[in-house]
Amino acid sequence: MELRDAVAMVTGGTGGLGRRICRALAQQGTHIVVVYAQQEAVARQVSAEMQELGVRAIPVRCDVTQPEQVHGLVDQVIREFGRIDILVNDAAYNKWIPFSDLDALTLEDWSKILTVNLTGPLLCIKAVAPFMKRQGRGRIVNIASVAGLAPTGSSIAYAVSKAGLIHLTRCMAVALAPEVLVNCVAPGYLEGTRMTENLAPEYRQRVVSNVLLKRAADKDDVAEQVVTFCRTETTTGQTLVIDAGRIFH
Repeated sequence: MELRDAVAMVTGGTGGLGRRICRALAQQGTHIVVVYAQQEAVARQVSAEMQELGVRAIPVRCDVTQPEQVHGLVDQVIREFGRIDILVNDAAYNKWIPFSDLDALTLEDWSKILTVNLTGPLLCIKAVAPFMKRQGRGRIVNIASVAGLAPTGSSIAYAVSKAGLIHLTRCMAVALAPEVLVNCVAPGYLEGTRMTENLAPEYRQRVVSNVLLKRAADKDDVAEQVVTFCRTETTTGQTLVIDAGRIFH
């Protein structure tokens, strides 16, 4: 798909990874909707940075777990740009809960993690799908995690939510073909993100030492893969791991 003058909606656009994804798309000439939940000042700053690259960019506040807010977000994008070509589901939530400590995994934590990480993307996909189908083209990229492919990560709830997102990618690829292509990136350990800040220090040290390349995965590599999935014409329903050599699937 031609990315110049396309319109991309990036949830979690103020985060360490989301910001890189916005920039990578903007560098291709894509107009950007920076979706945020709380950090309005940061969202405005990210939008200003994208505008400096010569594209239109606006910040829009939305709690992706609330259907009415998601529909309001999409309606605003259509009013502002007249179309929506790309959805990147990057918004996520995690909390450090050791796998062995089942008592610490409360129903409240389980529900919040599953709702943000899995229900949120579902709501966003359902909201943009009719417009993309009507346009005759669209690209959806979900940001999962290697925790969705192996029993690892910040908690059991987080791992299960990302496993669900990976399978949701496959299901939506079937549901939305042939007009809309749906793919997924599964990053490994990343530095400089809100997700990373919620990990135990000993886990961070251990995970880097256990990967083949002995370093964290690169956020720009992840962002460039998002661009590749947005540009592709014949790849759908796939999940690509970027983790410096840890999980093989």
